[in-house]
Amino acid sequence: MLDCRIADYANPEHAQAIIELLDAYARDPMGGGEPLSAFARAHLVEGLAQRLHAFTVLAWVHGVPAGLANCFEGFSTFACKPLVNIHDFAVLPVFRGQGVAQGLMDLVEAEARRRGACKLTLEVLQGNRPAQALYARCGFANYQLDPAMGTAQFLQKYL
Repeated sequence: MLDCRIADYANPEHAQAIIELLDAYARDPMGGGEPLSAFARAHLVEGLAQRLHAFTVLAWVHGVPAGLANCFEGFSTFACKPLVNIHDFAVLPVFRGQGVAQGLMDLVEAEARRRGACKLTLEVLQGNRPAQALYARCGFANYQLDPAMGTAQFLQKYL
């Protein structure tokens, strides 16, 4: 039985699920292969709660935390509307192939529509073929404005 819902950052059960699921994701090769730091574990949920435009979708299977999506509202200047970026998206390996990812994505999209968002954005590693297949089934495509200019690249700079 799949149960997906928007997390309540003040709920200790939800907070613990967020930390455990994100730590499992961080330890996975697709998440970098390193556990969350002690600082992140201690301050993650409080930090999310302080961001007015953040929300987390949690999934449970038979009462066991199975997956999460950490999302942040941004703003599309071209559309002059909010957008929602799916920053973290993870399903524990034991629950993959059971519809958990689709359940998470459905609720993320519903919440984005409720917020009046014009689009969803996310990033995915080139080698993560299963995630790419899911995202394609959900209607995601590479970002481009003019096909002659190619697709956008996601870059980062550590501070």
